[in-house]
Amino acid sequence: MNKQHVKQQSDAKMKLIILAVIFSLFALIYVINPGFYRTMYYLSVNGDLNGTISYLRSFGPYAVLVSILLDVLVNVSGVLPSIFISTANALVFGLFWGFILSWLSEVIGVVISFLLMRLMFRDLARHLMEKNRLIRKMGTYDNWKIVALSRMIPYLPNGLVTAVCAVSDISFLHHLEGSLIGKFPSVFIEVFVGHDMVYYKTNGARLLGLIIGVAVVYGLLWAWKRRR
Repeated sequence: MNKQHVKQQSDAKMKLIILAVIFSLFALIYVINPGFYRTMYYLSVNGDLNGTISYLRSFGPYAVLVSILLDVLVNVSGVLPSIFISTANALVFGLFWGFILSWLSEVIGVVISFLLMRLMFRDLARHLMEKNRLIRKMGTYDNWKIVALSRMIPYLPNGLVTAVCAVSDISFLHHLEGSLIGKFPSVFIEVFVGHDMVYYKTNGARLLGLIIGVAVVYGLLWAWKRRR
């Protein structure tokens, strides 16, 4: 048995272990709270901010854990919006802790989604995307900066970025690094804009300043990238 075959067997076992752990966690959540996924789907699809706040507060001291699970699962899906959770976190836990919770949860969610796509659906995703020249070009990169720039765009569904990363040559660590850095400003914007929109009567000036500041920064980044 050559080294390459041994490595392939080792990689296959590792994939099975990772998948088993992920699915076991999802199954455990269902056993503990059978209605959790149904509620999560309803709140996500409807973007029910008040419902999300009430749902989180109903868990008392376990609200933090429920918030993390809800945010992670939304980001694993890759298509459901997370803005309402980010806003709810800011209103329930405060701006600072709401931001920290949302940032870490979104990163965990996209990392799990990345692993699932790479381990289970990589060949299918590659086949579906190989006709797109831009995506095919991105797939040749192994650079955390590409991931960070892609993740920096607020309110952008994570699914496409994660799918491109999953079929590309980027390493797990580079994807993690890029997601941690890129998600920081995008989640910051989601949390503060969402919070101040709810309390626009008292935070209207800050909201306007934040929107203008974000527009200027992203405009400068766009111009800089075009010049390069």
